[in-house]
Amino acid sequence: MVYSHCMRVIVAGGGTGGHVIPGLAIAQELKKYYGAEVLFIGTARGIENRLVPAAGFPLRLVKVGALKNVSVATRARTFMDLPRAVWDSGRILADFHPDVVIGVGGYASGPAMAAAILRRIPTLAFEPNVVPGFANRLVARYVSAAAVHFTETLKYFRRCQVTGVPVREAFFAAVDGEAHSTRTLMVFGGSQGAHAINVALLGAAAMLRESVPDLCIIHQTGERDYNDALAAYAKLDNGDGKFEVFRFIDDMPALFARADLLLCRSGASTVAETAAAGKPAIFVPFPRAADDHQKRNAEAFEKAGAAVMLEESKLTPETLVETVTTLLRDPMRLDKMNIAARSLAHSNAARDIAGMAAQLAGINEPLAAQEQAGKSI
Repeated sequence: MVYSHCMRVIVAGGGTGGHVIPGLAIAQELKKYYGAEVLFIGTARGIENRLVPAAGFPLRLVKVGALKNVSVATRARTFMDLPRAVWDSGRILADFHPDVVIGVGGYASGPAMAAAILRRIPTLAFEPNVVPGFANRLVARYVSAAAVHFTETLKYFRRCQVTGVPVREAFFAAVDGEAHSTRTLMVFGGSQGAHAINVALLGAAAMLRESVPDLCIIHQTGERDYNDALAAYAKLDNGDGKFEVFRFIDDMPALFARADLLLCRSGASTVAETAAAGKPAIFVPFPRAADDHQKRNAEAFEKAGAAVMLEESKLTPETLVETVTTLLRDPMRLDKMNIAARSLAHSNAARDIAGMAAQLAGINEPLAAQEQAGKSI
């Protein structure tokens, strides 16, 4: 494999959209502003296999097993396979000759970052959660620098900077300037764990309609519960169009703009999008998330006054009605939550992280600045 002589960057990690999507945003900034050539390292079972090639970046794979929420036997096999994963990652590094390796978390991140550290290649860890994931905890003491979302995370790394999580620009523009006679609750469960939220909401829908007569519900159910949701809302629908049900939503920012309140999980990407859009939220942390990171994210937003946390163990139709009704009947509190959420947003996260990576690679100015400097000589 032959690569042209330019700034070379490896982005390692993946598994879920929370790892891959920020990684792609960083890669696009590096390509746009620094002319960088970017290679991704992932695993065969991660979402990176679909998203990375679709974005136009090459992807190499290593074999890494799971360590969290798996059997003892699976964990043992994973530990035995780790040296091979580090070796395979090292071969990719030797082939590509990166100037810097960025670890975005997920299964492939740890071995690739370890291989880079052993080869004394500059490394940048990206950590979107309050408490670092397993891969980033392994390498935290040894990485060259780290970019994080929360100030609480600074203590885990040396040479660490709060940059926020890269979020699509459309979320920052998700402000609906039109006056409405209804109040809108937007509900979604993310890539995992939508079912518990769906069950609670469908059980609460009739009571919510009684408590908040002007309520409009936008509900992304996922495939599993879509037909049940359609049937449940059909019984409540009186023709006023206040129930909108989707298997999946392609244009999330557009529907964020219409929402007065969100009900959702608290994965890293979701909380970053919530902050960017300045939307008050009820976060229901996914209880089986690695290291309980979703609960930590929700707690951080609740502490800042930007969200309310409702743990799944306490999620019932009754508690949901109480929480939603209390918030929607208090517009002043919603306004304060909006302001608090926006205070946690970082509009230049991808560019800032790309800049950190470039500095580690010995490049202090974006390509345009370099070209301008060359013309002035």
